[in-house]
Amino acid sequence: MPQLANGSECRVLVSSISSDSHTWNLVYLQLLLEEIGHEVRNIGACTPDELIVEECRRFLPHLVVISSVNGHGALDGHRLITRIRAEPGLESLPVVIGGKLGTEGGAAGTYGPGLLAAGFTAVFEDGCSIEDFREYARSLAPSALTVAHS
Repeated sequence: MPQLANGSECRVLVSSISSDSHTWNLVYLQLLLEEIGHEVRNIGACTPDELIVEECRRFLPHLVVISSVNGHGALDGHRLITRIRAEPGLESLPVVIGGKLGTEGGAAGTYGPGLLAAGFTAVFEDGCSIEDFREYARSLAPSALTVAHS
């Protein structure tokens, strides 16, 4: 796998949705991604959509990881991905979301199809194992994640 100048595999931006104040999930994801060898910028909880877009422009990530614990991931995530995809140069940026995506429960796969249709690259719903996400993150290579940043 090609490495960046600092030895990292790729740059990953980690955040939550704007309504989610949980932080331990973000710290956990950051540590997991760094353990794999990725450079991570964790911009924290309750992050406004516009700040996430600005950080995509500033940090130029190969991947954006959005985590939800409060159960509003599907609702807030849909709005966020619509905003990201509307931004010139970010149309093809890989963006994934995972965690507790709804408050009504439901079987695995309840929210994924809608979030994928809205523009997320992958969805890791509440029933997915951390190994599923770890495998996805290990598969990333900057050469395979070419994103047009203008």
